[in-house]
Amino acid sequence: MTNAELAVLGLVAEAPRHGYEIEQLIESRGMRNWTEVGFSSIYYILSKLEARGWIGSQRQPAAGRGPARKVYSIQPKGQAAWRQATLAAMSTPEPRSSFLLGLAGVPGIPPEEAAKALRLYRRAVIQRREQVEQAWQQDQQLPLFLEGMFEYSYNLLQAEIEWLDRYIPRLESKIE
Repeated sequence: MTNAELAVLGLVAEAPRHGYEIEQLIESRGMRNWTEVGFSSIYYILSKLEARGWIGSQRQPAAGRGPARKVYSIQPKGQAAWRQATLAAMSTPEPRSSFLLGLAGVPGIPPEEAAKALRLYRRAVIQRREQVEQAWQQDQQLPLFLEGMFEYSYNLLQAEIEWLDRYIPRLESKIE
């Protein structure tokens, strides 16, 4: 199961939802910072999950005016797949990262260029940390799992900034 499928299936596992509601939750929880779920791919993913028998759908009239909405709910087969994938995701570290591939290439790049790239990266990580903090502080009554997600994300970003603050000067000391 892809990370995008797991994210969408997880939102449907929480409660029956329609596609636009899933989009709103992805946006409000800052999920795009850690999984690739584009707005245009949500309905594609929902179709794939439904074809596998993991979710089912029902048309429900819209509140007020507007077209009926297709509301998706998890099926027993999907609950089992989601549970297995969720437990695997929580118990298996994923060391894959394009950032690490970039670091592996540092020996072939002039140190001043590598240091400049890392300073840009640091700036982007600070911006991401601020976005996570802002989303985290929006609602003080978060469920425990969301509190944990925001806290984990914030602390990882903070640790990354602290590492960069130690590593960049060491790299810059190699500039002649």
